[in-house]
Amino acid sequence: MTIQNISPYLLTIFLAWVVAHLIKFIISSVNKERRTLRAYLFISGGMPSAHSAAVTAMVTIIGLKDGISSGLFGLSLLFAVIVMYDAVKVRRSSGEQGLAIHKLIKSTNSKIKLPRVAMGHTPTEVALGAVLGAAIGIVVYLATL
Repeated sequence: MTIQNISPYLLTIFLAWVVAHLIKFIISSVNKERRTLRAYLFISGGMPSAHSAAVTAMVTIIGLKDGISSGLFGLSLLFAVIVMYDAVKVRRSSGEQGLAIHKLIKSTNSKIKLPRVAMGHTPTEVALGAVLGAAIGIVVYLATL
């Protein structure tokens, strides 16, 4: 099986997701955080945003293959904007609220089990994820010509 036999759309999304998570793992290793690579394939938050990388890679490959005037490009662009907005605004906000709930529970010495807190992304994490995704989209496009 050659690279030309694989869907460039799926390949681009998959590569963007994996590369973003590998970068997160490398950054955490440099910062001496103790998590396994497997944990980083499913963690939320962190630098760069894998969600942003994946959706931007998708938009990029669709734009290059199908053209920016295609309906699929428009739909993928809308989806990407929603995902990235959600990562910065909604998920980030709920993560901050989760941290505040943790502080409240701890300060009252409550026996309530601490809920899981999933942080969203900073604008920088989303922007760098988008740049990574666009680059991967371009590379896959050129590799599959």
